[in-house]
Amino acid sequence: MKKLFAMMILCGIAFSISAQSVNNTKFQPGQIWPDTNGVHINAHGGGILFENGTYYWFGEHKIAGGTGNWAQVGVHCYSSQDLYNWKDEGISFHVDTLDASSNVAKGCILERPKVIFNKKTGKYVMWFHLELKGQGYSAARAGVAIANKVTGPYTYLRSYRPNPNKWPVNVTVKDTIVAAGGDFTLLKLPGEQTAIAGYYLRRDYPIGQMARDMTIYQEDDNKAYLIYASEENYTLNISELSDDYTYFTGIWYRLFPGGHNEAPAMFKVSGKYYLITSGCTGWAPNSARSAVAPSILGPWKELGNPCIGEDSALTFHSQSTFVLKVQGKKNAFIFMADRWQPQNPIDGRYIWLPVEFNEGKIILRWRDEWNLNLFNKN
Repeated sequence: MKKLFAMMILCGIAFSISAQSVNNTKFQPGQIWPDTNGVHINAHGGGILFENGTYYWFGEHKIAGGTGNWAQVGVHCYSSQDLYNWKDEGISFHVDTLDASSNVAKGCILERPKVIFNKKTGKYVMWFHLELKGQGYSAARAGVAIANKVTGPYTYLRSYRPNPNKWPVNVTVKDTIVAAGGDFTLLKLPGEQTAIAGYYLRRDYPIGQMARDMTIYQEDDNKAYLIYASEENYTLNISELSDDYTYFTGIWYRLFPGGHNEAPAMFKVSGKYYLITSGCTGWAPNSARSAVAPSILGPWKELGNPCIGEDSALTFHSQSTFVLKVQGKKNAFIFMADRWQPQNPIDGRYIWLPVEFNEGKIILRWRDEWNLNLFNKN
């Protein structure tokens, strides 16, 4: 079987095994993860929505070969009742294959889709990082789509940069200083000092802040927030969403200017907010970071790398995408990450690990295999 998988990798073909043999009873991080059809799950950079006893996993649908990191298909959806076995629900959001001028035209960059349900409107809302076709990573937009059913189809609404003409709630007077005549280049400095000095913040103030790697956090009171890499990936922003979750209210927080964080994943435990991020090294893995705050809008305190043991400096060769709350178990959370394969994106593997806590800090340790019974010890 291993020889067969290796041959399929070389040929760039989606992995599949006999459907009759698929009955997953444990997590095996970094291994092929077949869905109930026997095909390796294709939901990269994803997030999960829980509803009525079912988990729904949304992620980037990748293809084999050199064009696989550009959106050729859209967002894939899977469903599960036990988190081990996932049913293919098909493509929930399709890129536009007919209109080459569309913001979501085939060949755009569409990353890290996340879905939440809006009780007020009865709509499912999907947010994602969007880059326009042929423009590299210059657009840095947040895209939004809605659906009447959790599995879709999702209809594209719009994309834009968040919060134009709005300063963050933790802005300082120095951040807002511009030269006579509205010169936003004031205090431009080398590297991360540019962000610390507020240059990017002021530069993008009239058009909205950049939005790249992102996640969503939904409060118990149904307020929702988009957390995203901004300012050329030097800074993270946390922005409150409108009541219908398709716009921004203008209330937002600027987190760790100059820190060079991306791949945010947020969750809440015992009244405290926790955040896991990564550094910015392209497709190559690096050390994870973590932080904690008493409020989603800060102040945030850095906690360092949550990973321990062998390969902890490389986040076990992966990058964070989401932290999943396990239903029915107390303080049970799963760290979700991707092991990227940029030369053959469809072969990207998933790293799911239990989140542990020690003296107020997050702990992530490698496990070759594990199951949900681990949380029974909590």
